Amino acid sequence: MQNFFPAQYSTLSAAALKNHIIEAYRLDPSTTCRLLIRNVSDTYVLENGSEKYILKIYRDAHRKRSEIEGEVALLNILKAEGNRVSYPLSDVKGEQIQQFNAIEGLRNGVLFSFAEGKVVLDLSDQQLIRLGHDIAKMHQTTAAIKLAYPRPVFDFETTLFQPLRDLKPHFAEMKDEFDYLNTIANKVVKKIEGFDTSAFSYGYCHYDFFPKNFHVDEQGNITFFDFDFAGEGYLINDLMSFLNHYFFHQLNNLITKEQAEKDFGTFLQAYQEIRPLTRDELKAIPYLGITFHIFFLKFFYDHYDDWSNIFLTPRYTKHRVSLIKKWEEQYCNF
Repeated sequence: MQNFFPAQYSTLSAAALKNHIIEAYRLDPSTTCRLLIRNVSDTYVLENGSEKYILKIYRDAHRKRSEIEGEVALLNILKAEGNRVSYPLSDVKGEQIQQFNAIEGLRNGVLFSFAEGKVVLDLSDQQLIRLGHDIAKMHQTTAAIKLAYPRPVFDFETTLFQPLRDLKPHFAEMKDEFDYLNTIANKVVKKIEGFDTSAFSYGYCHYDFFPKNFHVDEQGNITFFDFDFAGEGYLINDLMSFLNHYFFHQLNNLITKEQAEKDFGTFLQAYQEIRPLTRDELKAIPYLGITFHIFFLKFFYDHYDDWSNIFLTPRYTKHRVSLIKKWEEQYCNF
């Protein structure tokens, strides 16, 4: 028996995964497998002459098996309710989660159906209307269920207070930036506490509804994928994350402020044709954007060893804080 020196993040062989998946799912022997993204989790694409699949291999440091079971359960429900999502496939034994004994320990993987179509960054009015309707219909499902497995919870503790406690060492040489984050966090809490949050819709939100996470096909159908961050919170978090698309699109000079406002308004109106929002929910969307940015700063920090060390420098951190300031200036009124 060979003894291997312990590792904390290995990359599983695409060739070995191909053989395992072909056997486990009885796929066409001609199926190929290649690594698509080595990131928060590792994503592989498998394809043959007629079929295409996505295989995601999770890092245990990011998602425990019970959390993956929650993601799988959520996607099974969404599919059963008629939502267009990239869904988990079952192997010949009926299992939807594969387990691999990697050098760093057990890693879990899920084979997903492929989301047909492509990413569209500049959505037409027709596509925005379809998107608004589809997300609203998805929320009708996620507001009415309670999973038997743990998933993240998006509240002030997890998106503001805990992140700021954990991030404090990272900001040791950036006192002004850290003071700003604490100040803006307190402002957000006070602002949202002034709204009637008892009337806010609550359930499982995707929490990363950027165009990179849904495909539009030639018939205009939209298929959603990458529910890795899906967790419990105000459902307007999903509208906020989509607003972030327009925020970054403007910063990159890919759209004018006027067009961004028009497009988001079209999406928002379409959403409310299915799920009306209260006046306070609409007002709260921009302020939740600040919790989103602080949450992801903590996420980058937590996964520094395995993923974010290539970019999480003091310069990058200051840049992210400057983005929060720009968000505040553009969308918030404290």
